[in-house]
Amino acid sequence: MLGLDNPIHIAFLFVLLLLVFGAKRLPELGHSLGSGLRGFKESISGETPARQLDATTVASQADVPATTGASSSAS
Repeated sequence: MLGLDNPIHIAFLFVLLLLVFGAKRLPELGHSLGSGLRGFKESISGETPARQLDATTVASQADVPATTGASSSAS
């Protein structure tokens, strides 16, 4: 057992991480770790998350009116 059931141990690990990596690097490390885990889950399941599909759909819909509006104003 690691003994992480005591809150003092968790606080000690957090302070140690803060000293080693610094306050600016911890959020970056958390973000990269989270995105890596999401990518790993996606590759294992073989499915694309719904958030990515929605963002792609919104981005493609945003491009269509801008292109249509530009071509109609140029005529």
